Amino acid sequence: MRLNADFSQRASITPDHYQWVPSPQGGVERMMLDRIGEEKARATSLVRYAPDSRFSAHEHPQGEEILVLSGTFTEDGVRDFPAGWYLRNPPDSRHTPSSTDGCVIFVKLRQMPSEEHEAVRINTRDPANWHEQDGREICPLYTSATEQVSLQRLAPYAELPLLVNTGGAELLVLEGCLHPGHGSCPAGSWLRLPASEPLALSAGAEGATFYLKTGHLIALEDE
Repeated sequence: MRLNADFSQRASITPDHYQWVPSPQGGVERMMLDRIGEEKARATSLVRYAPDSRFSAHEHPQGEEILVLSGTFTEDGVRDFPAGWYLRNPPDSRHTPSSTDGCVIFVKLRQMPSEEHEAVRINTRDPANWHEQDGREICPLYTSATEQVSLQRLAPYAELPLLVNTGGAELLVLEGCLHPGHGSCPAGSWLRLPASEPLALSAGAEGATFYLKTGHLIALEDE
């Protein structure tokens, strides 16, 4: 399967175009955003767990990145991560994911370099993890030579400082509405911009909070 697999092109999906499909595990559905491969794929998805659903223990050969959007996500039956937690499970990590009450998570699979070894756990609902910069609020999540990941918050009608040569940008709107040039992206929208396209954003009347990853697409445009 190849879905939004041309990284030299802009791709976007808004909530009114969601199409949830069952996963091999009962009670777990996916909204596929981009994908290269079949069941074992390089993939970006929204994943919805029904109450009392779970996957059996499995490995992630090229890592897994998770942002919990709603409900509570549980790993290995022992640690709960409510909405707002950001997780990075490095390549070759193993876990048993589940949800007692149900949850929705944003997931990126098989997109980490082999040299990444450390697990990351950040509570983005903790005000101590945020700071102000250039007229906006930022919660840093991960930084390396090849990618920068954060949550960012813009006040009503505020603009994100123009970012040129981003190496590609990917956004998930968590609250409010973003305007990436023409058009609008309400909460739940996913947007991916190629490395060649500058990132210019402004918030709507309610402001906007969004996940932002940059730098990670520059090596993929010729694939």
